[in-house]
Amino acid sequence: MSFLIGVDELKERMINKTESTVIVDVRFVLTDPDAGRKLYLNEHIPGAVYLDLNRDLASKAAKHGGAHPLPDMELFAAKMGNIGIGHETTVVIYDEENDMFAARMWWLLHYLGHEKAYILEGGYKKWVEEGNPVTAELPSLKRKQFEPKIRSNEVVSMKDVKERVENKKAILIDSRDKERYLGIREPLYSKAGHIPGAVNYFWKDVLNSDGSWKNKEQLAKHFSSLPKDKEIIVSCGSGVSACPNIVALKSLGYENIKLYPGSFSDWISYDENDIELDESTL
Repeated sequence: MSFLIGVDELKERMINKTESTVIVDVRFVLTDPDAGRKLYLNEHIPGAVYLDLNRDLASKAAKHGGAHPLPDMELFAAKMGNIGIGHETTVVIYDEENDMFAARMWWLLHYLGHEKAYILEGGYKKWVEEGNPVTAELPSLKRKQFEPKIRSNEVVSMKDVKERVENKKAILIDSRDKERYLGIREPLYSKAGHIPGAVNYFWKDVLNSDGSWKNKEQLAKHFSSLPKDKEIIVSCGSGVSACPNIVALKSLGYENIKLYPGSFSDWISYDENDIELDESTL
């Protein structure tokens, strides 16, 4: 996977300090929003700075826009500079394991045009399991100038989704698990089901049974039904778990990939929008 970095490579970077590297801890628990920050304050990879899904990687939810709207990009870019990320900085992002929050952070940096962002394979758990040091010490940050080059064509609105899927201009992916996609259960939102026409690719299916990322051959087989010459819109519940699918597709060379940031939680905020319960196919 071209967007992954291994524990040994990160350790080597930290020891040799060969390049400017910023490590970002994005551990988070949806059912306990303060848990990730508490974990970080207790112990983290030395030098890592903490970014919070709700406070940093999203803006406050409103009537429309979904449960985790994209952050204000001017503010987010300034924040990146404040934590030491510049144009040439290599950013290593880690979650508890291989989870959706690291992929969300990776996508935000990608959206801002940053080319040197990597997800730590296996996350914090693998770092600790291999006997590497942890600390509770907070890092000293050196501010840099972060100049965003926003890839504005990599996001779509609710209206875009409706028009492009109805007219067969794009393929829409729903990244939630099958039961939520089919409306069998819905723990978070007032309505259950999926956006009409969406096909289901559960985000955890980009991982092996042991939690590691699948290699390119496995991913190519997994996504073999998706044509590379078609626009693919990736959604989920609120634009977070869609991101591992985007990372995986981009690693395979899919170029026309868009995120629907509001996803299902935004779609259902419009009363006129239909919801589907039967499985859609390509």
